[in-house]
Amino acid sequence: MMKNKIVAVGMSGGVDSTMTALMLKNKGYSVVGLTMKIWDDNPLVKGNRSGCYGPGEAKDIAAAKRACEMLGILHYIIDLRDEYQENVLKYFKEEYQKGKTPNPCVVCNAKIKFGFLIEKALHTGIKFDYFATGHYVRVALDKKSNLYILKKGLDVHKDQSYFLHRLKQSQLKKLIFPLGIKTKEAVKNFARENGFEEFANKPESQNFVECDSYSALLPKGQSGYIVDHNGKILGEHKGIINYTLGQRKNLNIGGLPEPYYVLKIDMLRNTIIAGPKCLAYTETVRVKKINWILPFENTPEKIKVKIRYGANLASAVFITKEKTKAKLKFSKPQFAVTPGQSIVFYNKDIVLGGGVIEK
Repeated sequence: MMKNKIVAVGMSGGVDSTMTALMLKNKGYSVVGLTMKIWDDNPLVKGNRSGCYGPGEAKDIAAAKRACEMLGILHYIIDLRDEYQENVLKYFKEEYQKGKTPNPCVVCNAKIKFGFLIEKALHTGIKFDYFATGHYVRVALDKKSNLYILKKGLDVHKDQSYFLHRLKQSQLKKLIFPLGIKTKEAVKNFARENGFEEFANKPESQNFVECDSYSALLPKGQSGYIVDHNGKILGEHKGIINYTLGQRKNLNIGGLPEPYYVLKIDMLRNTIIAGPKCLAYTETVRVKKINWILPFENTPEKIKVKIRYGANLASAVFITKEKTKAKLKFSKPQFAVTPGQSIVFYNKDIVLGGGVIEK
């Protein structure tokens, strides 16, 4: 049956997507490669950081093309510059200007990689039955409920389920993630064993934009006051877009008895509220724009949550939960729970769903 099925693989030019294509080809699937074009020649975006959006895209596309040539599969470039500008960059700018901290990678995965990329490829006449990427996650069909389950990747250091929590049942049934049961080191070794050493040694992209800071994507902010939690003026900031909750660096306020952190961003008053670390913890969180992968009525009350990608899992209980919003209480207060960031709900290694931190 695999020989009669075509899988399109999202090719980034890196080792993960390249080995995904090779593994699927070895299993007997017919494989084609799809690479997104999202860079729109913005002259302000430049820096030393690697990223998805920036002038380095040309090298990544060339690497993806070379990978497909080595694999002996067809390669297509899908132009998504307009879609990326409208759905990712516009969202990113608007959230920052509201004093929130956006999560562009979550939006890009939900709307671009697993949305417009697939739709546009099919619309242009490229035929395929499934779509695959090099994400370290797993998908399984629960035969009892007949629902697809998104699970964390087995490599705890590479698990990317946080970024894919907005996927729908209609998408999951058409997705394949071969690397979900692999470790990163095993994937690199597999690449070297099969003559793809140049991909195994390629540095990974670490950011969504090739900038040393996000200022290139944002309007220049107005300066304003930094005040303490009692309203006392401590100093000045150079624009609220340069700050996020829990931030300690670049506050430039001295003479204090202990380090101060950003506690709140008051967009209306163009003010940063700072204070001691003990005041940056919170016990409850309100969540909006929830996407439930599994029916919320059947989810357990006690769960684990991630309040940001790099955070450890925290225990929490639902105080309330509805179709698009919920309120949770942490078993232990959490540091810098940030409006605008994604929070993802887990039951062991299963992703229940997730949403956007509102308050």
